[in-house]
Amino acid sequence: MNCCSLMPFMLGIPLLWPCLMARESPKTEEVKHPAGSPLRVRRGWMWNQFFVPEEMNKTRHHIGQLRSDLDNGNNSFQYKLLGAEAGSIFVIDERTGDIYAVQKLDREERSLYTLRAQVIDTTTGRAVEPESEFVIRVSDINDNEPKFLDEPYEAIVPEMSPEGTFVIQVTASDADDPSSGNNARLLYSLLQGPPYFSIEPTTGVIRISSKMDRELQDEYWVIIQAKDMIGLPGALSGTTSVLIKLSDVNDNKPIFKDSLYRFSVSESAPVGTSLGTIMAYDNDIGENAEMDYSIEEDSETFDVITNNETQEGIIILEKKVDFEHQNHYRIRAKVKNRQVEEQLRKYHTEASTTVIKIQVEDVDEPPVFLLPYYIFEIAEGSSHGSFVGTVSAADPDQRKSPIGYSITRSKVFNIDDNGTVFTTNLLDREISAWYNLSVTATEKYNIEQISAVPVYVQVLNINDHAPEFSEYYETYVCENAVSGQVIQTISAVDRDESIEDHHFYFNLSVEENNSSFTIIDNQGFIFLNLGLRQRRKQTLFPKKSEDFRENIFRYDEEGGGEEDTEAFDIMELRGSTVMRERKTRRSTRAEIQSLYRQSLQVGPDSAVFRKFILEKLEEANTDPCAPPFDSLQTYAFEGTGSLAGSLSSLGSAVSDQDENYDYLNELGPRFKRLACMFGSAMQSNN
Repeated sequence: MNCCSLMPFMLGIPLLWPCLMARESPKTEEVKHPAGSPLRVRRGWMWNQFFVPEEMNKTRHHIGQLRSDLDNGNNSFQYKLLGAEAGSIFVIDERTGDIYAVQKLDREERSLYTLRAQVIDTTTGRAVEPESEFVIRVSDINDNEPKFLDEPYEAIVPEMSPEGTFVIQVTASDADDPSSGNNARLLYSLLQGPPYFSIEPTTGVIRISSKMDRELQDEYWVIIQAKDMIGLPGALSGTTSVLIKLSDVNDNKPIFKDSLYRFSVSESAPVGTSLGTIMAYDNDIGENAEMDYSIEEDSETFDVITNNETQEGIIILEKKVDFEHQNHYRIRAKVKNRQVEEQLRKYHTEASTTVIKIQVEDVDEPPVFLLPYYIFEIAEGSSHGSFVGTVSAADPDQRKSPIGYSITRSKVFNIDDNGTVFTTNLLDREISAWYNLSVTATEKYNIEQISAVPVYVQVLNINDHAPEFSEYYETYVCENAVSGQVIQTISAVDRDESIEDHHFYFNLSVEENNSSFTIIDNQGFIFLNLGLRQRRKQTLFPKKSEDFRENIFRYDEEGGGEEDTEAFDIMELRGSTVMRERKTRRSTRAEIQSLYRQSLQVGPDSAVFRKFILEKLEEANTDPCAPPFDSLQTYAFEGTGSLAGSLSSLGSAVSDQDENYDYLNELGPRFKRLACMFGSAMQSNN
């Protein structure tokens, strides 16, 4: 049996190249490989696997030899190589059985090839042995460097993070066979970068090695190297870069760059006016740079608000300023972050402050009265030019312009240049007790600067009016009234004003001392009583023996004395009227109810009476409260052609005792007094 040749050393690693040998007998037995590995012999063929190193650069690389034991060297045997890769990647010397690789092999592309071999006797053309299958394995060499497949790498870590904080993990891959020595065993190292970072050699984890401040530098580049063969000589390496960014934490407080700000404001500026802006700077960013401004001391005149977009502080006028009162202000503003985490408060112990000086600008202002309004008093009846009071206004500006005064639309008062108000007409409290005036003050240096103030003048009362009865009294009394009966209550008023209630004293006039009536003074109260002194029997009408002729007695007219009763000659008004026949007197109810209807039937020769009756009737109908309520006027003439005849009771043949006057109670309040008079008379007669 021929032995396989020994492969020369490749890269310091000895390899054995087995060969296939033909055996004389088909029995299977175990033989030893020259390198000590067992070979199986079956039916005269010794088969195994061939090993070929990858990346061999020779044009024809010898892999091994196929040899049959029956081959005696006479060149009668032909060796054939069968399989997909036969003839393209692998070829065989048909005479000697040597196998060659004609292409460069790459284990990372394909590590195993399966082929078949056959031996043919050229003299007979028949196979000496059946086909035998074998494999060719491509052995690994360290021909691949590590590669970082997930690059580029980028990491974000908070600034001021403590040592050992995890940043990122990088991972490299090696295409070599991990089971073939150390070809794929990698080691990581920090090839280039600042000393703030470190990397774990076997895991590729990058960590913080010291604290960093984002405000000094906010990002770093580091270069990481990966070596295979655990870094031994001849190892291959690959590199990648990692961008490490520092995120912001609120480790900086806002600070004013300017320690003093100056602003000005006009004293005429309205509330809410913006004076200007102040600005603090924070090295932090985002939410960590949001800030709030405030006035350090309690200021009612100025305030500061924050512009959330620009982070500026806007100085606002909260209360109107007065140059004459205070022409400059000095306030202090402070600023602080809006949100600060508890663990970072040590960086914000003291707030930054700045001084703000505000100058008030003077403007020409109108005069100012010393009082918001004035109230003066003057007695009524004061003479022309009487002193009322004095108003005073002054120019609030520094130049102190002289002031002129005037009163708007008043015919009763006037004012001089000293602000003294005086009367121009007599005053009557009962006409007007108060006067509401408007006094204007005008600067003489600038007549456009005008102010006005209300002035109230009260006219004081003097006792210049006598008492007056509160109303006109017309009193009625029944003929059967008893002595001492109260028949009227009277009262008086005084147009003058009094601090206390008015006290009046009532008495009858001297000429009435012998009257049938008396007055009872109730000592000082407004209401007094009229009492019947004695009862005097009187008839409702004069005795029939008296000569009435054509006289009419008037009882409904105001006034007293003899002029209340006047005689009128009806004949002058009648003209050529015809005397009516004496008729039986109708009942009083019928006479009253037909009064209006009869008045409408008055003839044209009696137009004066017709008009008079209609006016009286209209007056009675429209004024239910006007006395007297029981006034009954009788007239002896109703006009020519009147169907009613005479309404007078003077010539009636019917006695009052035969008439029932109860219906008067049903006619309303206007006939109440008549009902009392007639009803009482009937009861007395009965």
